Amino acid sequence: MDKKITGRQGCRLCPRNCGTKVSSSGIGMCGVPGNLMVARAALHFWEEPCISGTRGSGAVFFSGCSMHCVYCQNGNISGNLIDEPEIGSDGMVKGIAGKVITRERLSEIFWELRERGANNINLVTPDQYLPDVAWAVRKVRDEGFDLPFLMNCSGYEKADVLKIMEGLIDIYLPDFKYMDPELAERYSNAPDYPDIAKAAIAEMVRQCPVQEFSAEERFVKKEVDISGETVENRNSCTSDEKEEASVLIRKGVIVRNLLLPGNVMNSKEIVKYLYNTYGDSITLSLMSQYTPMPGIEKDHPELGRRVRISEYERLVDYAIKIGVTNAFIQDREVAKDSFIPSFDYEGVEKA
Repeated sequence: MDKKITGRQGCRLCPRNCGTKVSSSGIGMCGVPGNLMVARAALHFWEEPCISGTRGSGAVFFSGCSMHCVYCQNGNISGNLIDEPEIGSDGMVKGIAGKVITRERLSEIFWELRERGANNINLVTPDQYLPDVAWAVRKVRDEGFDLPFLMNCSGYEKADVLKIMEGLIDIYLPDFKYMDPELAERYSNAPDYPDIAKAAIAEMVRQCPVQEFSAEERFVKKEVDISGETVENRNSCTSDEKEEASVLIRKGVIVRNLLLPGNVMNSKEIVKYLYNTYGDSITLSLMSQYTPMPGIEKDHPELGRRVRISEYERLVDYAIKIGVTNAFIQDREVAKDSFIPSFDYEGVEKA
């Protein structure tokens, strides 16, 4: 399957099924060509506590996105700010942050993030590159790479395409944005989103049905010598470090829902569906961090404000009422644009 899809004469990786000839001279609805484009590869501390821990998640931010949500906070890399993307002479898309790299370079980035102490490798919106990403993950796994791989995605993924990553992804971190098709069409031009997300999450849970956690350890450096033997150098934790250590997820599924202003009912329906379907076998992450991007009030005035405290409290109270116990909730203070990273190509090019 990997080899077949890698040909990509007419890309059908995402539910858009645009069929674009994705190559160095063609751009799909995801806004990018077939070449791997990465905008940032660095330690990231703003994920759920069981992902970031104290050392940070090794986040690789891929360029492009098939969703194009009107409220996108990562418009600089998603392509959401561009009506008609064009490829420059350097092979990169004009107006989208991201550098073209090889899949071999991607595998090196995984090792470099590990060297920096990352708790895991966090693949942020990798959908449009899954065949190459699968190749890179498989390569480092064969080399002895031991950190968990996490797929951080929109929930708008084909279930059959996700099978490419079976056995390679340890943790799935999808969004579940909309239960209402009309809302999905209005904000993401994706009326099929609810059905797509349900099937995608079902496949993710099939692949990672059991959640596993362990205490965060100090960084373990492993090197392979010329003979192929693995040499391990583990620094023991002091008692103080053990007290500061976080509990990290090693396997499982965490589903996020970003509460949008005025859309408490949509989020309630999502929470109800997920809890009725999966119970506490998955973790929910109820997010209040919606940040209105400049100018959004022109076409969508209802999205020109932050979520009210009362709205978020209604959602959390509802989740508790129906029996949800396995969930993350957020403080009001996380709704700041300072939590949006700088897409400055950190970690993308080899030092």
